[in-house]
Amino acid sequence: MTGQPRGFVRIDSDECKGCALCIQACPPKCLELEAALNPFGVHPARYKGEGCTACSICFFCCPEPGAISVYRMVTPKPGEEVRNAATL
Repeated sequence: MTGQPRGFVRIDSDECKGCALCIQACPPKCLELEAALNPFGVHPARYKGEGCTACSICFFCCPEPGAISVYRMVTPKPGEEVRNAATL
């Protein structure tokens, strides 16, 4: 499933336990396991850098609080200033 990119994901590699639930649940398949190990000896998930629809399914299926943050892009209304999701 692919859709219009509407956001991005940040994964805290020190919090991720490498269970891959987020990867399996991601509809646009924009997550993968890193090749490198984190300090705890697991391959954490990582965002591929494109394709996120900001559905937040990865966030809700993750058993580790604080490991995944999903940011949605804000579409400005006519006459509004453009903002990006990182400033919200």
